[in-house]
Amino acid sequence: MTIPLFREDAYLSTVEAAVTGIREDGGILLDQTVFYATSGGQPGDTGHFERSDGSLIRIGATVTGETKEVIVHLPEAGQPAPTIGENLVLHIDWKRRYRLMRMHTACHILSVVLPYPITGASVGEEESRVDFDLTEASADKAEVTDKMMAIVSANHPVFTRWITDAELDGNPGLVKSANVRPPRGLGRIRLVCIGEDGAVDTQPCGGTHVSETQEVGEIHVSKIEKKGKENRRFRLKFGAIPE
Repeated sequence: MTIPLFREDAYLSTVEAAVTGIREDGGILLDQTVFYATSGGQPGDTGHFERSDGSLIRIGATVTGETKEVIVHLPEAGQPAPTIGENLVLHIDWKRRYRLMRMHTACHILSVVLPYPITGASVGEEESRVDFDLTEASADKAEVTDKMMAIVSANHPVFTRWITDAELDGNPGLVKSANVRPPRGLGRIRLVCIGEDGAVDTQPCGGTHVSETQEVGEIHVSKIEKKGKENRRFRLKFGAIPE
């Protein structure tokens, strides 16, 4: 198991860690990490590890292993391999991570404006998408964008808290995904909340987010697509709606 420091502090971009294992595919295991592993529609972090001699090991992807508690850092091709027990300084690509944090929070805000079951999602640096179980194609890009920006501009706090599996069972409405259940096994579930006491939104999520909605910046719905009889895909991009 790797201690996932990003779960408690998404703004921590560097930390020291010790190598605990090297997989056959070259994947590096550490005792703790700030690198988010691909999960829940959010891509894993990239960046580099700094060795004691100043040389670098560039990381091209971060994924989970046999369980979500096993975080595997995959070096780019041709990178040197560290030794087990070696101490490294980890550096994520912060510019990329921060854009993903802003986008992920924007996706949660979209799910507030459109309170329908989520059938799929993908967070990207330049564009994200959220699919909803929505039969009517009545949503208007400008109207949805205006409602999203009202939440962004209100600068609501964004924070995390934990509940037990039993508490989630007692509040099934917290789960917005129609086909993906929050991971079980730890005895507790991480919630991402928007607004005082989570009044704007509260839902299970293991991803990284900004600390207040204003950090999302200007965002807009760039396209609404029909994906089947009961599925609508909403695409998000940074910036204002093009004129």
